[in-house]
Amino acid sequence: MKKRFNVLVTRRLHRSALDELEKRCNVLLHTGKIPIPKKNLINKIKDMDGLICHPYDTIDEEVIINAKNLKAISTFSVGFDHIDINFAKSQKIKIGYTPEVLTNATAELTIGLILDVLRRISEGDRIVRNKKWNQIFGAYDYTGTEVAGKTIGIIGMGRIGKEVAKKANGLGMNVIYHNRRPVSKKIEKMLKTKYVSENTLYRKSDIISLHIPYNNDTHHLMNSKIFKKMKKTSFLINTSRGKIINEKQLVVALQKKDIQGAGMDVYESEPIKKDSLLLKLENVVLAPHVGSSTRETRQKMSDITVKNLILALERKKLLYSV
Repeated sequence: MKKRFNVLVTRRLHRSALDELEKRCNVLLHTGKIPIPKKNLINKIKDMDGLICHPYDTIDEEVIINAKNLKAISTFSVGFDHIDINFAKSQKIKIGYTPEVLTNATAELTIGLILDVLRRISEGDRIVRNKKWNQIFGAYDYTGTEVAGKTIGIIGMGRIGKEVAKKANGLGMNVIYHNRRPVSKKIEKMLKTKYVSENTLYRKSDIISLHIPYNNDTHHLMNSKIFKKMKKTSFLINTSRGKIINEKQLVVALQKKDIQGAGMDVYESEPIKKDSLLLKLENVVLAPHVGSSTRETRQKMSDITVKNLILALERKKLLYSV
């Protein structure tokens, strides 16, 4: 008979995935405050063999040290900057994550933010709902910006960046990109894209879309110096990680019209602080970190998260290993 492992799950997953987990493991499901308070996490994880966490759970050295039996961590996310990867690996803990499955959903949201902020859709929705639409707009009233013919600069040509490039092609956009290394000429040809330097991308892009991981090198990559390099008519889109942008400096750039607008799904602090100046700006579209939030994708993420954990606990190869 196979050993039953003790597993902590920090938030409810899809029932079918939990059923699969409960067939093989003794599951402790946290149902209280989200994210789970650190004190509770440390207390509950002490005797656990496995952990299923979410991107807002901080799995740092202190947590891992207190988990004497921990053999595997599986995160319900493509990002893993909330886990102290190096320390976990030093403790021989396997780590799983959920890439690829959310590629299309996040790329779709990216395109949605682009269309929304350029065509001022959410702004118009507020005008109608607040009963401020008092007359039919004339030739110069409430004009947005067309997407077709514009140049999108993609920073980070990984899975999501490539998918955004495909969709941008379909909208008649010109695509340029910057990456740590250029992709192959074959992929460039397929995506109708061209590799450029960072500075060239900042100067030439009408829209800049971020698709890079968060780390020490990318912390506040987008700041006042960069905003000054961008076109005054340009837009910034972020569906990657909030701390890649210096939000205070972004607000100033938007207020001073150094850039024209922004579409954001991620923030330096989440949920966004109630006194954030971003909330007062009309030229910003704000989504509540829902890049992967489709029924189809979230179900797949639950299945992969559970499968990763079970495979790790059984000392088998994970579907997706960090």
